[in-house]
Amino acid sequence: MQIIHRRDFLRLSGATLAVGTASWLTGCARLGQVQPEPTVSGNLTPDFSPDVELALRATSGEVALLDGAPTRVQTFQGEVLNGNAAVLQALPYSYLGPIIRVRRGQNIRVHFTNEIDSETIVHWHGLHVPAAMDGHPRDVIAPGETYVYEFQVNNRAGTYWFHPHPHRRTGPQVYAGLAGLFLVSDDEEAALDLPADEADIPLVIQDRTFDSNNQFVYIPNGIMDQTMGMLGERILVNGQPDYVLPVATRAYRLRLLNGSNSRIYKLAWDDGTPLTVIASDGGLLAQPVQRDFVMLAPGERVELWADFRERAVGTEFQLRSLPFEGIDMDSGMMSGMMDSDSGHSGMMGGDSGHSGMMGGDSGHSGMPHGTQALPNGAELSILTVRVEQNVQDSATLPPQLAPLGFLAPADARNQNAPRTFTVSMGHMEWLLNGRTFEMEAVAQDENVQLGATEMWEFINQEDAQGRLDMMGMAHPIHIHGAPCQIIERTPPSNATLKTNWEAIRAGYIDEGWKDTFLMMPGERVKILLHFADYEGLYLYHCHTLEHEDGGMMRNYRVQA
Repeated sequence: MQIIHRRDFLRLSGATLAVGTASWLTGCARLGQVQPEPTVSGNLTPDFSPDVELALRATSGEVALLDGAPTRVQTFQGEVLNGNAAVLQALPYSYLGPIIRVRRGQNIRVHFTNEIDSETIVHWHGLHVPAAMDGHPRDVIAPGETYVYEFQVNNRAGTYWFHPHPHRRTGPQVYAGLAGLFLVSDDEEAALDLPADEADIPLVIQDRTFDSNNQFVYIPNGIMDQTMGMLGERILVNGQPDYVLPVATRAYRLRLLNGSNSRIYKLAWDDGTPLTVIASDGGLLAQPVQRDFVMLAPGERVELWADFRERAVGTEFQLRSLPFEGIDMDSGMMSGMMDSDSGHSGMMGGDSGHSGMMGGDSGHSGMPHGTQALPNGAELSILTVRVEQNVQDSATLPPQLAPLGFLAPADARNQNAPRTFTVSMGHMEWLLNGRTFEMEAVAQDENVQLGATEMWEFINQEDAQGRLDMMGMAHPIHIHGAPCQIIERTPPSNATLKTNWEAIRAGYIDEGWKDTFLMMPGERVKILLHFADYEGLYLYHCHTLEHEDGGMMRNYRVQA
């Protein structure tokens, strides 16, 4: 494998990635072995005329992230086969990506080839696409195979992303590096004249643990990882540790994705400056909103208007995750299993494709003695902003952003009797309505009608006395196939859980369209959805990836 160092780390060569003209994309290099040009063939629809045609590969490589040995990663690589070369852009100095930039209404064809050592498939997180194009685990392809995606971009302008979605392997594959941004623009957004080019900055936040040989540590299918999720000890932003964002004295559009497997963030500027939010999962809000902090769960996105014009050159400040409580289970029973000297002997072994650590052996001998992930809710430094240049900028924050076209509760055919989905745990498995994942099974209460508007309520279960199940945790719920809007949040009745909820609820960004939403222990969340355009089998699940892999995922079927 070819090793790429940080000084020349913009991934993909000009032969395989047409890089856009944004000034922060200043160089290119290839990750991994050179592969032959893809063959444009396969399951193509004769009457589908693509505006953009891409080749996308999941492959392996090595990158120098820390001093010493390079880190083995898995990565997406892309090539523009037809269309504007600027559709693909490199995420600067990162093994993540590439960024796919398209316009609403364009027809997209993607030839996805699997070059890693296990089955995989790509899910276009947040995109409204036909069921066969959504990346369902039943559509996984084996190493060496290609899957052809064809769909029209029907989403509003916004920040979406793509990642693997094979059953029981999503967690390790995302952890290894398979994630990229899918950015949509439209005329409505363009009319606002928001910060663009070098002032439009994507920031993918993830946490990772490294062993003593600089390899990612991932313990698959262990009891603690299935129940608590995989937590790391270091924050990476755009695939880099100790991330420093150089800026000028101007306004920026910061696109934040929580690409972590399970960590939830309470984001705030360290000097107390409010965050100005202009967009969430489903695109622009109707108006900007200000928050002292923003909660961001795995899979969620938020866009910030960040104005640095009053900052002096040479100033440094931080985006931090503030401490908070109530995310994880509260059970002394589990504490012994977290003992760093145990060698994780309480963990169940993974499958043959993922035994032990990522890049390590099954005995975990590469694990540094005493390594223990920072708990969910710990205070963390996310990135440092450094003001390096003084420029003139006349950008103005628009007081109105975009009409949302929201649904009304009265539009729901079941307004008075919402479908309910209860989160619980049984026999060390996470469950939805008492059921675990079945590849193609759909229960009677998981069928919905094409064209219908419905109200759904998700319940993070309490008993009649307001006590949470021993395994109670926060869960980010992601729904494929249909954006949703948050109608109502009901706090826990348990006094301690309610106190924890009150401490974070001001950070919810519920003003816009969502596809992923955080549900705290004991909380109930009521949403509205409209099932338009496409029939077929879609998923709803927890976006704590180890919960999803452990069975906290179900199908629902849209049918005429």
